[in-house]
Amino acid sequence: MSVYVITGVSKGIGFEFVKQISDEPKNLVVGLVRDKAATEKKVAAELGDRSNVHILHADLTSYASLKQAAADTAKIVGERGIDYLVANGAFPAHFDAYDPIGALGDKVEELEDVSLKLFQTNVIGNIHLFNLFLPLVMKGKVKKVITISSGHADLDLINDLEIEISALYSASKAAMNVIVAKFNAQYKKDGVLFVSISPGVVEVGHYANTTPEQIQGLMGFMGKLSTYAPHFKGPTPVDEAIRDIRSTWEKASIDSGYGGAFISHFGNKQWL
Repeated sequence: MSVYVITGVSKGIGFEFVKQISDEPKNLVVGLVRDKAATEKKVAAELGDRSNVHILHADLTSYASLKQAAADTAKIVGERGIDYLVANGAFPAHFDAYDPIGALGDKVEELEDVSLKLFQTNVIGNIHLFNLFLPLVMKGKVKKVITISSGHADLDLINDLEIEISALYSASKAAMNVIVAKFNAQYKKDGVLFVSISPGVVEVGHYANTTPEQIQGLMGFMGKLSTYAPHFKGPTPVDEAIRDIRSTWEKASIDSGYGGAFISHFGNKQWL
């Protein structure tokens, strides 16, 4: 049996983590979300009565809520601690998702507001998450802290393919990759694996309400991805993506050189 704490489990990748991991009755899953009631309702409707799933309130922009979630988690897991802490929750930012950074320059206030929210949620929130939950991770047997990152944060991919979109989001993910490496530098000696994993392009409904103009920008991006990976035929179904990610984090270890690394769902730098 393993104990998992996963943020951002209300939908998409996070919910699929809960679905697959809790399918093994011996696993214990604690999911952290902003809307506890709605997520509990979704779990009951789609997964049934799974006694090994616990949903707690937590908001990455609220230190107090994360502190309370850590205390509540400690009561649930007891001396078993946490085996896997999965930092999945994030602010995706549609503001810069379809346009190059230079096209956003006139939207001064929105650019600043979105940038601050991205950093507060995707970086500072996860720093607090790690610091508050690490005492429980130290009690666990596996001791793995996984951050769900993005291939958008890879400088070589950006430069080689001239990827213009999602500049602010990409910057927040790149910053978090550095934070993961810094935590690794501090806790590697204690046997805690910190690693960032990009899930690839996953079908979770992000593009359901795009405008024709946004679709045009998106198609340009997808075209570049096809050049990079000719086998790429579109977003990966979420169930398949989660199986790949879990397989990769099971293989990753400090001894095999993954401490502080930023890797793809394949365990290397092949992002698709």
